Amino acid sequence: MTDATDPDILLDLMPFTKAIGAVFSRYTKEEVTARLDWAPERCTAGGLLHGGAVMALADSTGAACAFLNLPEGAAGTTTVESKTNFLRGVRDGYVEAVSRPLHIGRTVIVVETDVRDPQERLVARVLQTQLVLGA
Repeated sequence: MTDATDPDILLDLMPFTKAIGAVFSRYTKEEVTARLDWAPERCTAGGLLHGGAVMALADSTGAACAFLNLPEGAAGTTTVESKTNFLRGVRDGYVEAVSRPLHIGRTVIVVETDVRDPQERLVARVLQTQLVLGA
């Protein structure tokens, strides 16, 4: 298995995450954190950070968290279910996603991700199930 404890390797494993401009700051089995800056090209017509950008960040940190928790011999992981509750919009600054495992099993890993703004207000909560892929 690839050593995904280096943030550059994490981004290389997830080219879309790199393309949207996400930056990882913490990447352990217990917690994965990444940030996405607000930018006009990531917004809706009203200047709010697009929900898809928020979800992409959360999916990326959740996937990285699941990857870091894969059981011995597993080849990878893929999202099979994701539920997002949006709680507020973001008009500037950035969002930070923090993912933590809720369940680490042989066939599925469940990850909860909180996305917050610079004032630490909850922007979204995401619960995702990652399928463990065989070797």
